[in-house]
Amino acid sequence: MNVYQSIEEIKPINRPVLTLGMFDGAHIGHQSILKQLNTIAKEIDGESVLITFNPHPRMVLQPNCDLKFLNTLEEKETVLRQFGLEHLIIQEFTKEFSQVTSVEFVKNLLVDKIHIDTLVIGYDHHFGKNREGNFEQLQVLSKEYGFNLIQLQAVEENDTAVSSTKIRKALIAGNIEYANKALNYRYPLSGKVVHGDKIGRTLGFPTANLEVDPNKLIPKDGVYAVDVFVENKKYLGLLSIGYRETVTNLREHRVEVNILEFDQDIYDETIRLEFLGRLRDEKKFASLDDLIFAMNQDKENAIKHYSK
Repeated sequence: MNVYQSIEEIKPINRPVLTLGMFDGAHIGHQSILKQLNTIAKEIDGESVLITFNPHPRMVLQPNCDLKFLNTLEEKETVLRQFGLEHLIIQEFTKEFSQVTSVEFVKNLLVDKIHIDTLVIGYDHHFGKNREGNFEQLQVLSKEYGFNLIQLQAVEENDTAVSSTKIRKALIAGNIEYANKALNYRYPLSGKVVHGDKIGRTLGFPTANLEVDPNKLIPKDGVYAVDVFVENKKYLGLLSIGYRETVTNLREHRVEVNILEFDQDIYDETIRLEFLGRLRDEKKFASLDDLIFAMNQDKENAIKHYSK
């Protein structure tokens, strides 16, 4: 997959078959678009192209919004590679760029710069200044500028359209099962291992404290079974998200993972997790003995249900 940091960087592409959007999560709806994008490109001896934006337009237009994302940019690139995309254009989104009208975007960028052959869009796609561009307008523009236009239907799960928003809500509710199914891969979380207070070590459950991208969506507080990847080796882990009220009165939110069958110094390394399932809610226990008992139960449940 070729990656460009702006539309201006684009090199000649043979009969570009293009779609555009944030593709946050690159979920099954996005994957369906990519699959059809690649199929169309193959049929006409063309190449598949996605234009996405960084940062998210809402972060520029609504700077006080508290929107968290399913993917970091690096995670998004990794997922898109898996689904055969040939060209990814990461266009910087600025206030100035937000003033480009939908007509200007199509003519000046898609037609004049990229020379698109076919534009493929989702069922509810809007773009350009004030999101004024829609399918009806594109029908007119496609005839005027001589490119093909295809609108795809929504991909549904349980009779409702899959969306990044629905997946975010599921993760905030701790519903890992729905999120993983809608993503068609296990929800990832990466972080740099930083020094903590080493309380877990005294309880027999040493943990790696993670410093996570502040824009990344962290699921609901609780305990999860996760796969942990350290230097491309996979380990089963217990991930705790929350305030650890049993062992400290400090209101400090922590993301920490106990990696089973693992004893290495990985401070300052970045490790990747994949969520397997939710084990229980976060809870303040009456004593450390009760906490240790619960952690042992968590370990048993994780091994029983997720070790394979």
